[in-house]
Amino acid sequence: MPKAADYLELIRQLPAPATAVRVLNVCGGHERSIAEIGLRSLLPDWVKLLPGPGCPVCVCPEEAIYQAIHIALAHPVTLVAFGDMLRVPVNVGRNEPNSLAAARAQGADIRPIASPLEVIELARQLAPRPVVFFAAGFETTMAPVAAMLADPRLPENLFMLLAGRLTWPAVAYLLSAGDAGFEAMIAPGHVAAIMGANEWRFVAERFGLPVAVAGFSADSLLCALYTVLTRKLAHVAALDNAYAAVVKPEGNLQAQKLIAAAFSVEDAAWRGIGMIPDSGYRLAPHHARRDAATRFPIQHADRKRAGAMPPGCDCAAVLLARKSPDQCRLYGSACTPSQPVGPCMVSDEGACHIWWAAGLRRQA
Repeated sequence: MPKAADYLELIRQLPAPATAVRVLNVCGGHERSIAEIGLRSLLPDWVKLLPGPGCPVCVCPEEAIYQAIHIALAHPVTLVAFGDMLRVPVNVGRNEPNSLAAARAQGADIRPIASPLEVIELARQLAPRPVVFFAAGFETTMAPVAAMLADPRLPENLFMLLAGRLTWPAVAYLLSAGDAGFEAMIAPGHVAAIMGANEWRFVAERFGLPVAVAGFSADSLLCALYTVLTRKLAHVAALDNAYAAVVKPEGNLQAQKLIAAAFSVEDAAWRGIGMIPDSGYRLAPHHARRDAATRFPIQHADRKRAGAMPPGCDCAAVLLARKSPDQCRLYGSACTPSQPVGPCMVSDEGACHIWWAAGLRRQA
């Protein structure tokens, strides 16, 4: 089997087209691998890799984070969330808590977790105190959350504040908007492992772009990149799978069954992007009693820039592959991992955080 160096050499031998070929890598994990490998510096100048909307923390609705903050402050609950979510800033007045971490500093019982299994155990330990699980993420995260909800022994004091999102509608949104800004795509391996490689066939069949599912090693990424570049130069739109050891055409049917049983799908907001049709998960009707938004209502203030990125932040343009992180005017100056302004600098799947961690510190 060819290795990464072989694929890199094959890419270098491809005839350079008249214009650059822009390749969108949807997944934040892919972006991290690309940065760690230093892949952009190894490729021919005509190959442009663009980070996309594959950071669930970055696209989590600002309104949902605001709601989580104020549920934790206004009600006698313990709120848990995946660790990255605690530092994501929202748009509030100067004297108000602008993140879950800031709300915790004001006395709210907010705890980071890494797995839904931790949530179940914590709810059992704290019963009857209500525990609210603020669950944000894509299909890869929502599958274990769905499995948790299917457990018949789930504690009655466990409630859900859901901000789950489906990945493919965001890509369809970009492609339907007109000038998508890319000519080929690398599809996310983890999501495809759950939902199947065939979920990405629409990129080729509806929009005429070559697409390949990739894993996270240099071998798999470069195989996928070589495949889509070869097809693009040959004017062929097709779906390929460079992660066949993990990803099947139909995906994980048991995980899909759990997701379908736990959630329904609705139009949903993506931070800085707006409403995307059929892109959000909500609790299925038989789980309605666990809806934290209903069980623990808050008073919604009239806020400036509610739902938007912070002033001066270009995270939305980065998520839409319209700017690179170092083209943001705040990158590396006002916005750093120690003091993030926008969500793309918070999460280790956010492009800005990844570029900074890889040593790309200068603005373009």
